[in-house]
Amino acid sequence: MENGAAADVAAAAVPRHVAIIMDGNGRWAKSRGLPRFEGHRRGVEAVRRTVEAAGELGIEALTIYSFSSENWSRPAAEIADLMGLMKRFIRNDLATLHAKNVRIRIIGERHPHDGEVSALLDEAEQVTQANTGLTLAVAFNYGSRSEITRAAQRLAAEVEAGRLSAADITTDRLAQELDTVGLPPLDLVIRTSGEQRLSNFLLWQAAYAELVFTPVLWPDFDRGVLEQALAEYRRRDRRFGGIGAATP
Repeated sequence: MENGAAADVAAAAVPRHVAIIMDGNGRWAKSRGLPRFEGHRRGVEAVRRTVEAAGELGIEALTIYSFSSENWSRPAAEIADLMGLMKRFIRNDLATLHAKNVRIRIIGERHPHDGEVSALLDEAEQVTQANTGLTLAVAFNYGSRSEITRAAQRLAAEVEAGRLSAADITTDRLAQELDTVGLPPLDLVIRTSGEQRLSNFLLWQAAYAELVFTPVLWPDFDRGVLEQALAEYRRRDRRFGGIGAATP
């Protein structure tokens, strides 16, 4: 195989868009007799490793489930710890991510309970918006059912205003109202810690995505685990509802 053809095959084997449900921080800490905060802190280190690895491996977009809309029901002290880590991550890592040409996108409802976090997230988007490397989509205050509901409400308002007819509402048109508009189609969802569910994460986008569940707890996630998930992805026969292998 010529070098150019080999490169094309290798590129096709890399998912364009990978999403990760980062699970297991609390269990990681508990198994070591450490406070939950330490698990969350080590989870931030795993984020750094994974973002770097994703860029090096040629992934176009990486979406991470950083804080769900349901997470606000957690104890106030833990929420405060999580918000503190989020602020620290943005302040400490934004310049590095920007220098590495990473573009940051925030998905989720723009009504977080912590105004300082919201302002920092907005700043991260604005600073990196012209970057052309890996897109890091951070799902913050995000829930997929809410996302789909908000999209439907916007389309309903367009119909009420006479700017759109019911017949105009197609799957493609609805997708244009989702938080992920502009991102590549979702190819692969990885969930850590051995749990096997989507937990209200990218339900629409994951319709034909491959799902990989690993027993590794999120603080232990690294490039090697990511590469194992990508190897599993390459073994899958993606038919998208058809009866034969999809043509690259």
